[in-house]
Amino acid sequence: MNEIIWKKKNNRGTLFTREEKGVAYLGFKALEKTGLVKHGFSTRLGGVSKGCYSTMNLSFTTGDKKENVEENLRRMGDALGIKPSDMTAPYQAHSLNVRRVGKEDKGKGITRQKDPEETDGLMTDAPGLMLVTGHADCFALFIVDTERRAIALSHSGWKGTANRIGQMTLLAMKKEFGTRPENVIVCIGPGICQECYEVGEDVAVEAKKNFHKKNWDQILIEKKDFHNVSRGSETEAPKYMMDLSRANEIIFEEAGVKKENIYTADICTMCNSDLLFSHRKMGGKRGGQAAFLSLE
Repeated sequence: MNEIIWKKKNNRGTLFTREEKGVAYLGFKALEKTGLVKHGFSTRLGGVSKGCYSTMNLSFTTGDKKENVEENLRRMGDALGIKPSDMTAPYQAHSLNVRRVGKEDKGKGITRQKDPEETDGLMTDAPGLMLVTGHADCFALFIVDTERRAIALSHSGWKGTANRIGQMTLLAMKKEFGTRPENVIVCIGPGICQECYEVGEDVAVEAKKNFHKKNWDQILIEKKDFHNVSRGSETEAPKYMMDLSRANEIIFEEAGVKKENIYTADICTMCNSDLLFSHRKMGGKRGGQAAFLSLE
C-alpha cells in the first residue's frame, strides 16, 4: 500500500496512520498512550467492496452487498485485534440519545440485529466490547475516562453538534460511571471542514440557540459572496460556513474538559474523498467509514 498523504487544515501531530494486514486506518496518539483502549477510524483502503463503495465500506445501509460489508468488518477487526462478534453498533438517527451497553450487546448492529431505539452515542465500562459508529462527513467523538476506566463513542453531525451531544455524552457518563470531565481525554475524528460545509440559515439559527454569542464567529462564517437579493416577494436567505470540529471543541471546553486533553484530527472527509467517504462530495452513492473504541 502506498504512503497516505492527507490534505488537512493543520498538522498538530495528533494522529497516526497505520496499515495492519492490508487495512489502513487512523488513530490518535493520545488514546494509544493511555494503554487503556483499542481504537481506530477506518479509511476507504483495504476492503473488498466495488465501485462507489470501494473498497472498505463499513455501512450496511448504503446499498453495498451485505457479504462485502461483513468481510470488510472482519478485516477491520483483524487489523484492530477484535472479532466482529465483539462489536456493537447503534441505530444512528442524528438523535441526542446516549445508551450504556455491556457484554450482552456484543454483535448488535454487526453480526445480529441492532436495537430499534434511535441512539447516537454508546458508553461502556465493559472490557472487550468494541463500540462502533458510522460516519461519512459527521464527526466521531472518542471519550476516555482514565480514572473510572469507562469510554464513550458518539456520532455528531450538525444536529448533534448544534444540540451539544458531546456534553450529553459526558453527562450520561457522569450518571452511569461517576465520570468527571477533568479526568477525560476527548478526540474528535475526521469530518467535513468549515471550508467545505455550507449550511442554511435554519442550521445557523439552531446552532446559535445553544452556543454563547461570543462563540458564534468561531463556528459560523456568513458567506462573503452572499447578496441579499429580493426575488419577487421573497428574500434569499443567507448561507454560512460551519465549523463542526471547533464547535465540538467549545462544547467539551465548556463542559470542563481540559484544553490539553482535547485532540482534533483536522482531516476533512470531503477534501480527502479519495481516502474517506464523504456524503457532501459523493451524495447517496457512497460507502461509509466507522469509528471503533474498546477498553482493553
